[in-house]
Amino acid sequence: MRITFKLFAMLADHLPAQLDGNTREGNAVSFEVPEGTTVQQLVDRFALPAKLVHLVLIDGRYVEPAARATRVLTDGETLAIWPPIAGG
Repeated sequence: MRITFKLFAMLADHLPAQLDGNTREGNAVSFEVPEGTTVQQLVDRFALPAKLVHLVLIDGRYVEPAARATRVLTDGETLAIWPPIAGG
C-alpha cells in the first residue's frame, strides 16, 4: 500500500533524498509500506527521536501518543509529524 510521509521543521532532516525509488519532494515522500504498518513502526524506521515526535496527524486527524503503536495505516493516507514548537 502507498502512503505519504511528511516531517516538519528539524524532523525533515530524517527523510532521505530518495526512498524505495521515490524522490523526496520538500518535506514529504510517498512510498510503499507493508499492510499492517503502524505509525510507531515508521517513527522507528526513520529513527525519529521520541522527544521530537510531538504532533502526529493522519489525514489531518490527531493520533494520541498511546494509539501510535497500534494505529495501522491504510492505503492513500498521509502521516504528518511535527516536533514541539515554541514561540514568543
